[in-house]
Order: sequence, then C-alpha cells, then structure tokens
Amino acid sequence: MSAVTKPTNGAKTQELGHVRVFQVPIDSIYPSPENDKVYKPVNSDDPEIRELANSIRRHGIKEELVVTEDDWILSGHRRYAAAKLAGLADVPVRIEPIRREDNLDGFVVLLREYNRQRDKTADEKLREELVTVDPDEAYQSLIDYRERQSQIPGDQLQINGRKRRARITPAKRPFLDAIRKVVDGRRKFWPLSVRQVHYALLNDPPLKNANRENSSYRNDQKSYKALSDLATRARLTNEIPMAAIADETRPVTVWNVFPDSRQFVRQQLDDFLKNYWRNLMQSQPNHVEIVAEKNTILSILRSVAMKYCIPLTSGRGYCSLPPRHQVAERYRKSCKEKLVLLMLSDFDPDEEEIAQSFARSMRDDFGIRKIHPVKVALTAEQVQKFDLPPILKAKKKSSNYSKFSQKHGDNVFELEAVSPETLQELLTDAIDSVIDAKRFNAELDADRQDAAFLQGVRQTVHAELQNLDFGGEQS
Repeated sequence: MSAVTKPTNGAKTQELGHVRVFQVPIDSIYPSPENDKVYKPVNSDDPEIRELANSIRRHGIKEELVVTEDDWILSGHRRYAAAKLAGLADVPVRIEPIRREDNLDGFVVLLREYNRQRDKTADEKLREELVTVDPDEAYQSLIDYRERQSQIPGDQLQINGRKRRARITPAKRPFLDAIRKVVDGRRKFWPLSVRQVHYALLNDPPLKNANRENSSYRNDQKSYKALSDLATRARLTNEIPMAAIADETRPVTVWNVFPDSRQFVRQQLDDFLKNYWRNLMQSQPNHVEIVAEKNTILSILRSVAMKYCIPLTSGRGYCSLPPRHQVAERYRKSCKEKLVLLMLSDFDPDEEEIAQSFARSMRDDFGIRKIHPVKVALTAEQVQKFDLPPILKAKKKSSNYSKFSQKHGDNVFELEAVSPETLQELLTDAIDSVIDAKRFNAELDADRQDAAFLQGVRQTVHAELQNLDFGGEQS
C-alpha cells in the first residue's frame, strides 16, 4: 500500500478534507502483534466487542482505521475485530507514512500515541510507558541516583561557642595553597581526612612558613599538627569548603524534615522507585564482604563496593561483636559456598593481627568453616612497590611487636598513604579475582532491564498524578 498512490488491491478512495481514506478488503490488513503485548488482546467473545459489532452492522464504521504502508494496523484493532464479527468485507482506512518492517521502534511509538486517549488498565498504561523508555538513559539515571545516595555527607560537624584563631599570614599562604591543591585535586573523594592530605603533601613538601627555608613539611607530628591547624582556620574562613574535610569518628545525626507535607510529596515523587538496588552478587557461588579497619577510607571504598553491591564494614580497629555477627548472618542467609573476606588495614603489628583476628572470629566464634580471607591492603609488597612513607615507629609495648619487627622492621604504614585511585584499583582487582565475571555481567544486563522497567512504572504514576495540585495551601 502507498500513502501517495491509490492501493492496487481493489480499494476505493475518497477525500475527507486533506485526508485520503481508502475502502480496502478487510483481509488485506493485519492486526499488530505488538498491540497484544502493550494492550489487552482483543477477544471476539468480549461483550463490548460484540456490542460494537452490532453497532457496525447497523451504522457502519464511523471512524476509519489507521494502517501503515505495509498494511499493519496502528489504530482500530477493536473496530477491526468487530467489523470481522459483523461480516464486513471492506473497511475504511487512513495510511500513516511508515513501514513496520523498516522501522519497528517507530511503529511501536506510533502505536502508543494512537491509543493514548482510550481507557486503559493499569497494566496497559505501564506497558505503554515501557515502549518509550530508553534503557541506557534509565540505567544511567539509576546509577547517578545511587552514587548521589552513596555519598557520605561531608558537612557533619557543628562548631559551638566562640574561639579566636590566629589569622592566616602571608608566610602561611604557600602552605595553604599546597593544601588547597590537594583538596581540589581529590574532590571526587570528599570528604577527605586530614591524614589523607598529610600523605599527599609528602609527595611535594611545601614550606610551612615561607620565611623559613628549613620549615619543609615532613612526616612528623609537628608538621601534621601545623596542617591540622591551618586546615581548620582555612575552613572557618571559607578558603577550604567545610564539606571537603571531615572527622569520621564524630558523626552527627540529623532528621530529614520538611516545612509541610506537600513538599514531602514532591520529593517523594521525584525520587519514586529510584532507591532500587539489584543484588548483583546473587548468582555468585561465594558470599563476599569488605572489611576496612578505619573510617577515614570509607568514602574511597564506598563507590567500589557500590558498583558490586558488596557489603562494606568499618571495624575501627578490633571490630566489635555486633558487626561481626552481622557479617556471619549475611553469609548464612546467602546460602553460598564460602565466605570471602576482603580485608583492608594499616601495616603495623596490631593491624596485621586485626585482619587475622576477624577471620579467626568468623571461624571460631560463629562456626564458619569455609572462609577465604584476603588481605587487599596494606601488604609488605605494596609498601615497597608504592614507596610509602612510614608513620612513626611501631609500638614496642604491643604484644605483636616482636614478631612484626623481626620480619618487617619497626616502621609502620597507614592506608591513607596510598592514593585514593590506587586504593580503589587494589580493591577492584581483589573483587574481580574472587567473583565469576560472566555471572556478574549477566546481573548488570538484568540491572539495565530493571532500570527501564522502573522508569516505565515511574512515568505511569507521574502521568496519573500530574493533575493533582500539591502547590496550594494546606487545609
């Protein structure tokens, strides 16, 4: 059939305004298979269809069907079924200039548009939205939301009372510039800890005082204290954003409050169905957990853990009983073969024992026999490979000092000495080494499909609620 020339199958034509309508044999056009997928299939036993057939017998078809150039119905599936039931040999059609076999995606979108104004069930409305959802855009939107939700609030500390601090003198400006360079360069890892800034400064030590040539920044307590003091003053003068540096050991709890219920509804609609996480590890043979020894690196590790949906626990030294119990419970509920522990801790006598202690506790306290502990960082090999600066000396009073010093010497090293990018790379490589990549990629593909489905549901709900007024005064 052609939208320009008269059909060659014996059809009659007439002009209705600027629209050409053809009378074509009913057997020369075909119902769209996609119509049954998006909308409720047309059933000739449906009482409404039989009633429409009786009306067509008496009065004929009052509105022409819309078909493609290759004879597929875009609009009028119910009229088509009723006309066949009524025994019509010919039906009136208008031709849409598109071919289904050449542009199936465009055909499905037009199918939806032609059916927008008729009454539909909730399932039909959902399927209608799904045909126009771009899976890549929906998935990226979901990932962006997850990343925003995974960020650790940086502005957690409140300063009470009044305290006079020394102004930042011109002699301190080069030191401050070096600090700001580090902070700005690691923006995606905010909030940083002071220790992270400390180690970054050691790569290119500035002068703590421009008037003193022998005041180079060093890996000692005096330099660290000078850094902490200047960073504090710079945050108070807004020369360093308050959110850039945080003290993870002193969190503040705040409540997500609203001025009224209408603003709450608006936010909930904006975030509707966005807080979805597919269990990307559900098809893995083993249960994987990440355990970090300190809070100061959580902002670095969190984004990696998020990409794999692996639980991340901060031990803050020797991990207390409740977090260890939670790890054991998650493993048992997973019904997986082994518990894989990816451990990150400082390299010193006590931290080495902390990693061993956590694994032993899983085995001896919680009866987990199939356990596979992995020391992701820091290891002796990594200390040498990255040429890390030590942080003071090992404590001789430690019960683990003798064993550690005999093997590694008495220098100790911190996780913060490793650049954030390198730490993320180490964790990513460790995860990839213990999971089944094929199964993980299959879960990622399913996650994309989930995102498209949720976007369709979201659009359906928004369309239903768009006429509600949330902007008026509360009664």
